[in-house]
Amino acid sequence: MSTAAGLLAGFAIDRIFGDPVRRHPVAGFGMLAAGLETVTYADRRRAGVVHEVVLVGATVAAGFAVRRGGVLPVALATWTVLGGRSLARTGRAMAGRLESGDIAGARELLPALCGRDPEVLDADGLARAALESIAENTSDAAVAPLLWGAVAGVPGLLGYRAVNTLDAMIGYRNERYRRFGWAAARVDDAANLLPARVTGVLTAAVAPLVGGRPGAVLRAWRRDAARHPSPNAGVVEAAAAGALGVRLGGRTEYRHGIEQRPELGTGPAPAVRDLRRAVRLSELVQYASVISAVALAPAAAALWDRARARRTG
Repeated sequence: MSTAAGLLAGFAIDRIFGDPVRRHPVAGFGMLAAGLETVTYADRRRAGVVHEVVLVGATVAAGFAVRRGGVLPVALATWTVLGGRSLARTGRAMAGRLESGDIAGARELLPALCGRDPEVLDADGLARAALESIAENTSDAAVAPLLWGAVAGVPGLLGYRAVNTLDAMIGYRNERYRRFGWAAARVDDAANLLPARVTGVLTAAVAPLVGGRPGAVLRAWRRDAARHPSPNAGVVEAAAAGALGVRLGGRTEYRHGIEQRPELGTGPAPAVRDLRRAVRLSELVQYASVISAVALAPAAAALWDRARARRTG
């Protein structure tokens, strides 16, 4: 029960305070990873595997070292790895700037959500970029860490965030990271395979609260998700498109180039007014995910106890 209580407490802390303002542990991990990269980098997959194993392994080991401390380590680890309140706050700030016609301010804020080139986007383009990022990051910043925390406690929380952070740092298909970042991208895909689908189910469950229909969510997921280049982002973006009644995807401009993304959903392209609904949808999914994680944690703990008993017996 300490895992369930810790997850709930950590979620509550995140909802009240958001991310730590200074000396964020995830930022510290990123600095450590960047420093290690100067030693481990080589244009080979094997080097990237070593980089991934060392950093994720050390993080999981640190989680095991403190896992028996009761509710407090779980709560602090949950707060550390969650980013749901900050995601919603940034989404609302983007909506406010777009609604007031502050396109320059919205462009300045977009990099906090995604890596697209804000200078080539108009108001609706900025709204679409923000909406797609909020949909994807609802899974990465809230559902996935809570699910991993429910299943594996502090090691699961910290290990997931290490995996996700490394993917954000080096999991690219550009010249430098195509081979070195291969392991980071593949491990992140595996770690998010189940959470993305849980996010899709939760999105369907809460869709009526934002004016959507569960059936529309499931149809968009079934019809469109597999066309997305990511096995996980396609699920959560298609589900969000179905819940909001909009069409996502299309021409997508990043700083490194232009991609033509498949269309997800069958409604009109998202406009500024849809962004606040997307933030509301994200928050509802986050609340549903913590309820699910708290319910799952005791059952997962019981399974771990049985497994240990079999090994020792």
